[in-house]
Amino acid sequence: MRVLCINAGSSSLKLALYSTQADTEKRLALAAAKRIGLPKAHLEVDGNPAECPLSDHQSALNRLLEQPAFTEFDAVGHRIVYGGNHSAPERLTADLRRRIESLKALAPLHIPPALAAIDAVTAWRPTVPQVACFDTAFHVGLPDLAQRMPLPERYHQRGIHRYGFHGLSYEYIVRRLGERVRGRVIVAHLGNGSSLAALLDGRSVETTMGMTPIGGVMMGTRSGDLDPGVLIHLLRTEHLDADALERLLEFEAGLLGVSGTTSDMEKLLAAAPCDPAARLAVDLYAYSIRKAIGALSAVLGGLDRLVFTAGIGENAPAVRWNICRNLEYLGIRLDPHANDAGTGRISALGSTCEVEVIATDEDAMIARHTRSVLYDNSRFGKTLDPH
Repeated sequence: MRVLCINAGSSSLKLALYSTQADTEKRLALAAAKRIGLPKAHLEVDGNPAECPLSDHQSALNRLLEQPAFTEFDAVGHRIVYGGNHSAPERLTADLRRRIESLKALAPLHIPPALAAIDAVTAWRPTVPQVACFDTAFHVGLPDLAQRMPLPERYHQRGIHRYGFHGLSYEYIVRRLGERVRGRVIVAHLGNGSSLAALLDGRSVETTMGMTPIGGVMMGTRSGDLDPGVLIHLLRTEHLDADALERLLEFEAGLLGVSGTTSDMEKLLAAAPCDPAARLAVDLYAYSIRKAIGALSAVLGGLDRLVFTAGIGENAPAVRWNICRNLEYLGIRLDPHANDAGTGRISALGSTCEVEVIATDEDAMIARHTRSVLYDNSRFGKTLDPH
């Protein structure tokens, strides 16, 4: 079965084509549209960028689907960043689309692009089955204390509580860990969007992101958690409206805001020796992650394993070293040579907490879920014959 995986961001769109069978997935093609609706919009096909105007997600998807690699597929799986209380992937129907659209107010930057991608596929290939894979589903079932925000009950009843994100990535890491997921594990998904999750025997019991992907630790362009009084102060003194405040917190803060130059960690690390602002951005990011590891370890009552994943987590040994310094009290000691190599176990001999680097693959999970929804008799009834 060939599954086309679509991951729609606020200004980006990624396509990955997978061949799936049983419990294996093989990636056949990869392409992306970036800076959609912005200057210097471009397509990347197999790593080769080419500038072209992209007014919206539907036009971007149409351009990507023109690529020869994406003409043949049996089903489409969508990453839906925000799924509310949906606890499992589902085949898309008109009713499910309406339910996803009803969540738009809680995720205004993420739900509309996902719906645009769904609609574009429906218009282009109306008979191809589509499956929604919810990034929040992994965290459904968080303990009440972890879910609840200290607000009046009426707001909790309206859905204002912690959901957590990056669930497809965490699910993939749990799958890769196998039996090693037993016990107290923290997974640090560190990329342009960053979050951490505390797992007890593979189950999410706490995570840093809250009701939206803006919260939690410092990120590439997102602020992470702030004193709510800062927001009130900005509203009063800068006379910002909701859109301007959202733009500040989502696109102008984090590594970009502190450095004043870029959100690219590789560029910041290169500039750090000579640029105090770049050095501050890197140090503040690592400090934010280190604090989160301490807090999540307190929830777990200790720590048996720490896993780094995603772009920064997998590819920035200097950042991993910065994060892990002063965490000896948790039994964390890195092997400098293994850390520089950046694959598998990177903790030193004698470290009582195992530290690993594992590459994540959210698209592989989308492909697996899509096949499962459409083919697995035991869970979803009648199978689909793609032929």
